[in-house]
Amino acid sequence: MSQQKILLPGGSGFLGSYLATRLAQQGYVVTIPSRRRERHRRLMTLPNVSVVEADAHDPAQLAALVAGQDAVINLVGILHSRDVALPYSKDFLRAHVELPQKIVDAMRTTGVRRLLHVSALQADERGASEYLRSKGAGERIVLAAQDELDVTVFRPAVMFGAGDHFLAMFARWLALPLLPLGMLGARLQPVWVADVADAIAASLNDATTFGRAYDLAGSEVYTFAELLAYVARLTERRTRILPLSEGLAYLQAGLWWLLPKPEVTQDSLRTLQANAILDADSCLPATWRPALLEAIAPTYLSRHTPRARLDIYRARARRALAGS
Repeated sequence: MSQQKILLPGGSGFLGSYLATRLAQQGYVVTIPSRRRERHRRLMTLPNVSVVEADAHDPAQLAALVAGQDAVINLVGILHSRDVALPYSKDFLRAHVELPQKIVDAMRTTGVRRLLHVSALQADERGASEYLRSKGAGERIVLAAQDELDVTVFRPAVMFGAGDHFLAMFARWLALPLLPLGMLGARLQPVWVADVADAIAASLNDATTFGRAYDLAGSEVYTFAELLAYVARLTERRTRILPLSEGLAYLQAGLWWLLPKPEVTQDSLRTLQANAILDADSCLPATWRPALLEAIAPTYLSRHTPRARLDIYRARARRALAGS
């Protein structure tokens, strides 16, 4: 049997790097389109993984990429937009709505049937944020094609793991002596990125997953405040948290939005307020057994302690002296 070929739009991102590794280990041939191929040298070292310079948003280029594949796994997603619009900005429209439609169209044209699509927990076209509304619209487009394509949708909660922009972001914030923050009572159910990658890979050739949408979340629910306190303990920080009212939290996010690369926006606060946790009717994969956050987080957050960072600076200094 020949090796199965997988097209992985968005494969250069956080989840993509984990999933590409899993697929390569399992013998799949993976193609990752990127507009800047040279930025992803680490992925190019994986066996059977190719990073090709292409614009997946261009219908002609996308059709050429899809042709000859056995499956497409769409991971493309953005967290922030520089614009604000209703129901969502042109950035969210392009990434979360238009691209899924283009992928579906390309698969219809080329005859490729298997489509896996990554949405987001609590995605809903009537959701609280532009992010959730646009994710919901993209999900609807994919599921509407199930009469012609073999589709599966995954809705992961916020993901953590080495290289994340979640717990590691908290660790950077907690280096400050005083941290004003709002929405401390918001609830989250974080999931290990490797568990998400495994669930997607396991469903590739499983016909029982066709036409299904799976919610992927961890086993525990935390408040925003509890996660901050946990990361503070792991990183040996004694930062004082100054709780902000909802109004001040949105004002703070508005000021952050002015930065070149804001880590928090007003839209992300609205997403946070939606409480990204499982519902009573959530559909989970049959073999879903998520890892505990407390079992994984210490393996990569330990480098954010003051002692570890000092060791890093010392090692850099020694290398600099050796090279002089």
